[in-house]
Amino acid sequence: MTWCSFDACSPRYAKTMTTHDLHSQGLLVRDAARALGQASDEQRRAVLERVADLLEDVEAELLAVNAQEVAAYDESGPGRDRLTLTKSRIAAMAFALREIAASPDPLFEVVDKSVRPNGLRVERMRVPLGVIGVVYENRPNVTSDVAGLCVRSGNAAFLRGSSSALRTNKMIVGLWNEALAKEGLPENAVALVEDTSHEVATAFMQLTDVLDCLIPRGGPSLIRAMREHARVPYVLDGDGNCHVYVDEYADLNKALAIVVNAKLSRPGVCNAAETVLVHESVAGEFLPAMAEAMPEVELRVDVRGHRILPGATAASEADFEDEFLDLILAVKVVESFDEAVAHVGRYGTGHSEAIVTEDVARGEDWIRRVDAAAVLVNASTRFIDGGELGLGGEVGISTQKLHARGPMGLRELTCLKWVVRGDGQVR
Repeated sequence: MTWCSFDACSPRYAKTMTTHDLHSQGLLVRDAARALGQASDEQRRAVLERVADLLEDVEAELLAVNAQEVAAYDESGPGRDRLTLTKSRIAAMAFALREIAASPDPLFEVVDKSVRPNGLRVERMRVPLGVIGVVYENRPNVTSDVAGLCVRSGNAAFLRGSSSALRTNKMIVGLWNEALAKEGLPENAVALVEDTSHEVATAFMQLTDVLDCLIPRGGPSLIRAMREHARVPYVLDGDGNCHVYVDEYADLNKALAIVVNAKLSRPGVCNAAETVLVHESVAGEFLPAMAEAMPEVELRVDVRGHRILPGATAASEADFEDEFLDLILAVKVVESFDEAVAHVGRYGTGHSEAIVTEDVARGEDWIRRVDAAAVLVNASTRFIDGGELGLGGEVGISTQKLHARGPMGLRELTCLKWVVRGDGQVR
């Protein structure tokens, strides 16, 4: 979905705001963040557990509201899938909140300490970032996941979703407001911008005295808009042009299972595989088996691959650059491990890159040489997810290298504060 269509979705449920209204709402969120940052571990845990219970209690109503928005959605493909809630997805949202609630408290953890020659005791501890702003498209489960991670880490969540999911998002945020109030915490610690216009989205990205960190969850057009308009620090949850390389030393049965899972388990998400690289020595056996295992996937193959799969679509240069988020897979036959690494270096987006090989040394070379937020050996790219990696959830998967990289969980939503304790020392 493009940035323009993201903002041009039906506004019938949207609330019209001025930039003054947005700023006023933001200041309330800022005040709530200060209070939440001082809340006890028990209070923050209780909020998440209460919301998990509420999600299960209102499941039928939430599904009904969401179904209306899905019916009104005028696009097919991954956008519709992202918008859709199901019983299993609501159950997963509740499970994630309980898992996050059970995680160790990240706040005020001392990460290192020392004593200086003059007797000063120096340490660094984790503290909240403050107000986390998230701009995202469709996915209402993000509303719950982000709120859970933010509240658990003592941060306020200021959310700007798309109009296509507005009513679903409002209902989920209402559950958070109710749970926060029950625990004596400010309801504005989780807040939703209800105006989904382009103008308000731009103003949201420029709330320099409100937002401490901004995270986009969307496609290339949203990322471009963030780069153009944002005036606050942001962490890019970037494109996922993820690769699976089937090495000459791969177990081909294992490779086939991994590729099928990486492409088919949920093709419209950022950790799905978009390109498969296959060593020429195994391509003749592997590619026909792969094509047979995934008849619903359109394969776009290079010249060498086309000799093996003459019925497949010929790949263009753009096919190796694209994040399809669909049942399309680019395929390239490579002459060597070095060619595979070079291809990933040229076309990869720094998200998640996998190798399938039984050669331990080859796997270690992949880990060292491939520059990405996550690298995998003999495992599906679909594992690069906060929940799967034990974080409970994530606010995004950072493809940047400063502050946080990869899935951003509780610790990645904190920063470090220097603490110096003395006994009258002067410099």
